[in-house]
Amino acid sequence: MSDDESEASSVALEEEEVDEEEASDLSDSDVCTKYQEASKIVNLALTGLVSQCIPGAKVIDLCQFGSSVITSQAAKLYTKKVKGVTVERGVAFPVCISVNEIVCNHSPLSSEELPPLSEGDLVKIDLGCHIDGFISVAAHTLVVPPSADTPVDEAQLRAKSPEIGNVAVAAYNAMLAAAAAVTAGGKNSDVTETMERVAKAYGVSPISSVRMHQMKRFVIDGTKEVALRDPSPKDEEDGEEKVPPCTFEQFEVYAIDVAMSTGDGKARPGTLRTTVYKRNVEANYKLKMKASRYVLSEVDKKYPTLPFTLRHFEDERQAKMGITECVAHGLLTPYPSLHERTGEYVAHFKCTVLLLPSGTSRVTGLELPSYFNTDKTPDDETAKVLAEVAEKEAKKKAKAAKKKKKKAKK
Repeated sequence: MSDDESEASSVALEEEEVDEEEASDLSDSDVCTKYQEASKIVNLALTGLVSQCIPGAKVIDLCQFGSSVITSQAAKLYTKKVKGVTVERGVAFPVCISVNEIVCNHSPLSSEELPPLSEGDLVKIDLGCHIDGFISVAAHTLVVPPSADTPVDEAQLRAKSPEIGNVAVAAYNAMLAAAAAVTAGGKNSDVTETMERVAKAYGVSPISSVRMHQMKRFVIDGTKEVALRDPSPKDEEDGEEKVPPCTFEQFEVYAIDVAMSTGDGKARPGTLRTTVYKRNVEANYKLKMKASRYVLSEVDKKYPTLPFTLRHFEDERQAKMGITECVAHGLLTPYPSLHERTGEYVAHFKCTVLLLPSGTSRVTGLELPSYFNTDKTPDDETAKVLAEVAEKEAKKKAKAAKKKKKKAKK
């Protein structure tokens, strides 16, 4: 749910061709508009996917549906060329549908479909859209209902395991608290402390490999990042690196990415094929295999900077053959499907925030499903932040309702 879409300037979807130097941050009103438009598409696709997650739904169909929504909606905007060049727009992060103990990055190939969704499955949806390289992302967690017309029964969900509510509420509240803490002048270490505090209150574990990232034009994982927890001395011995300190600045954009688990929080690659990759623009190598050259050529033409999935290749067989050599020589960065231990519950929520002069604006993400409940309570500091967020949301809704009522009278 958008935080305050009126904070960015109004949209000019079909501008005349411009000659001035292109701006690349939120100090420019047109950049704000592009982020807002990408955010609307993200929320629309997410809402549509939630309604499609019913028993019998195939993960591959859901991924294709989400991609279609993003692509078709983005194609309607900024249709005029700028300096003779078409404005790029579309998918910024492939639609991923991760079920139960799968944490993230599951976007299967047509030839490798898993069993369809079943009632009670815990589903994580992750996706992104960009307009002219300005990226908006979101993730959401839900439980598959008995049918499209029958909602999830809260009592039955709690009877199945109260831990499901614990981890979902923890991850969602952690996302809200983090979004409130990412402000100009704030430090990433303070956000990490908040994540650890929320996880402790709800008795769950942050997924250690998940990071929040600054986003820039055509850059989905910028150098500034936030860890969900600090690595222990043993974690560091095992190769986990501590995130460098950084300070947030006005006009920056961040993906507030939170995943939590009822297990140990150490997600690991499983048996599922990795299908999501991103071009490492700084790496070059003369590939030997024809299939590898085909893959790299397609990537450089169609996906030179943002993540993509092998499913988008016309020749899937060639893509599967050629990807290995590209990864081996550092030309592509893999996004493996990560897993928790079987039987553990994982929740994943993500939103995009804009650090505007008027404050931090949360522009993507849906509300927490009402059937996720817990008897546990947050610490006092987090509770205060959540109360402030709720108050701000209530005022925004009241303002929107008043505006809608006024329009209806005209």
